[in-house]
Amino acid sequence: MSPETERMLFTSESVTNGHPDKLCDAISDAILDTCLSQDPHARVACETLVKGTENDSAIVLAGEITVAGPKPDFIAIARSTASSIGYTSHDVGMDASTCIVEERITTQSPDISGGVSQGNVDQGAGDQGMMFGYATNESEAYDSLRGAYMPLSALLSQTLTRRLTEVREEGILPWARPDGKSQVTIEYGAYGKPVRIWAIVIAIQHEDMAEKLGGHQQMLDYIKNEIRTHVVEAVIPPELIDSKTELIVNGAGPFIRGGPYADAGLTGRKIIVDTYGGMGRHGGGAFSGKDPSKVDRSAAYAARWAAKHVIAAGLASECEIQLAYAIGVAEPVSIRVTTNGTTTHGITEEEISRRVRRAFDFKPWEIIRQLDLLKPIYLCTSSGGHFGRKSVDGTFPWELLDESRLALLRKD
Repeated sequence: MSPETERMLFTSESVTNGHPDKLCDAISDAILDTCLSQDPHARVACETLVKGTENDSAIVLAGEITVAGPKPDFIAIARSTASSIGYTSHDVGMDASTCIVEERITTQSPDISGGVSQGNVDQGAGDQGMMFGYATNESEAYDSLRGAYMPLSALLSQTLTRRLTEVREEGILPWARPDGKSQVTIEYGAYGKPVRIWAIVIAIQHEDMAEKLGGHQQMLDYIKNEIRTHVVEAVIPPELIDSKTELIVNGAGPFIRGGPYADAGLTGRKIIVDTYGGMGRHGGGAFSGKDPSKVDRSAAYAARWAAKHVIAAGLASECEIQLAYAIGVAEPVSIRVTTNGTTTHGITEEEISRRVRRAFDFKPWEIIRQLDLLKPIYLCTSSGGHFGRKSVDGTFPWELLDESRLALLRKD
């Protein structure tokens, strides 16, 4: 992009852990973690649906699960997970302790199991499909964001929703309820570099405080000021905000009815929120509720891991890696590395691709082994984004940089 090019805008969104779709992701991943805790080689594909009505609410569990030992209490896990997120009253959106929970779970098809259960280097992919990993250095100019290697709009929208959850759970904003969304629009200037935040949009479910605060408008003004102080200013780099940055909070008015009472939720319906906010491509497969034999999840993590290393090694300022698999086959059908013309030091994409293949093994079992994916680490990934986050207590291992792999990528 030349300096004379008109400035461009790009927007990404995120949702809180109490959004109905994310509630479903959390339940599916909580079931996955329970199964992996009991049997690290469990095969799990769990889908969840939630919906509330005027009188009650329902959770529906469906999928295929094969786990050694006694069958876990999937219904109790669903209730406990929804309650921990804050759905303890129908007034909030659902009462997880009394709602209907319906289970429709069978075991994994033996036709699939035979091709993916070896647990060694020959383990085949759990399904066919393509997965993408993406990284960029546009977040590295900001101290508080350094090391994320993410599109700025996606990273900031995810940070905002994690903060919305934090201020509710910690009692900083005691009137806040579980459901919520964020959206961040970044203005790009010369050479495609971020210039500033054009707009921030927040939707936060809340108690009805109109009578206490003197009316609906007074309530909305109060909520906006509290969100500005305790959410936006707490996590957004101040140099990205100026007097022209627009902050819209609950633009449609009061947001009292939320959660499953207001909207149905489904596992896997926020795949762009989970990844790169629309900046990088997506193969279409969701993550939550799937054990790591499913390359929809594990290969997407591996592709992100490799793409992040390419950027951290200084080979390009933007990198996208596509992997493709055939069910039951260990070796990827294809590996593609693209940099959108951002390579450095005269290196070619073909050379970067050669070095990526040298530094990373994308066979399913090698991905599982290298990233230690048989641990029950997945519930915390179910909201706030799967990428660009710091690894804590063994979670998000695909975000960790390996010096030996960086050296291989830098080596001719």
